[in-house]
Amino acid sequence: MAFIKETTTLIRKEFLMEWRSKYALNGILIYVFATVFICYLSFKKIDPITWNALFWIILLFTSINAIAKSFMQENRSRYLYYYTIVNPAALILSKIIYNLILMSLIAFICLFFYTVVFNNPIQDFSYYLLAVALGGLSFSSMFTMVSAIASKANNNSTLMAILSFPVIVPLLMLLIKLAKNAMDGIDRASSANEIGVLLLINIIVFAVSLLLFPYIWRD
Repeated sequence: MAFIKETTTLIRKEFLMEWRSKYALNGILIYVFATVFICYLSFKKIDPITWNALFWIILLFTSINAIAKSFMQENRSRYLYYYTIVNPAALILSKIIYNLILMSLIAFICLFFYTVVFNNPIQDFSYYLLAVALGGLSFSSMFTMVSAIASKANNNSTLMAILSFPVIVPLLMLLIKLAKNAMDGIDRASSANEIGVLLLINIIVFAVSLLLFPYIWRD
């Protein structure tokens, strides 16, 4: 019960901090709208394959901008204070859950605006929403852990990019393939492997985060 209470309190703290400094969320939303609008001005009309690839590229860079600040905005004194009052597993779990909620919100707003600006070529829209939800889950869990590791280095932005690249590429390939199947209206059973692998990757990342973060935090 104490672990759950600590986690919920930390999640509430994340929302309060975001509410007090709305410039972070507003900046991300402006980035999404500006990027989609620039793509529209550049392409006007695109084929479905490019439509899908461009959407995931926009969502990927939006995720990096949104989640990179998870640990980088925390100063050393605040970490020391957390160290004395909370379980490190509760801290990393609260960050992942908060980033999941934030990324899901941003992803669906991005998809809505993207389909309004460009023509909507998706045949199985509900299944595409599932792909977007899995993308938000994958990005939030992956980038939160990488942000925690990178925050221990001085040049953390560069380190985050280096650590993320080998992991995010196969993840993106799975998400793009799953989303492409939804766009083409292919039978949902044919995408079961992609969904299973994505869920397995997220379970592994969650487990590794909970196990390794206490050791990272001590440093």
